[in-house]
Amino acid sequence: QVQLVESGGGLVQAGGSLRLSCAASGRTFNSFAWFRQGPGKEREFVAAINWSGGRISYADSVKGRFTISRDNARNTMYLQMNSLKPEDTAVYYCAADLLSRSTETMSRLVNYDYWGQGTQVTVSS
Repeated sequence: QVQLVESGGGLVQAGGSLRLSCAASGRTFNSFAWFRQGPGKEREFVAAINWSGGRISYADSVKGRFTISRDNARNTMYLQMNSLKPEDTAVYYCAADLLSRSTETMSRLVNYDYWGQGTQVTVSS
């Protein structure tokens, strides 16, 4: 059974850090990505990474603060979030796809066929 499970969310003060994990099972995936959906907002792209880790993309809003990585031996993806801001408050979702993606298409929500249930990140001021 294919499954993606996020963990690591929680409540943190502005300026703090969190590390999110997404454990995949049932298949191996070429493309991994993180999306988030804040209150009253559409789901938006955060970061993506390919199989080798050589192709990485970040949303402008998180560049320099967030780092995406993956451990293929564990079939797990991570998102290290530093210098968190209240604007980062959202439900964070991991997404995966079997296909390799270009940097342009890695950020497209519609290109991902597998999704986790999400983990809540709340940043207080």
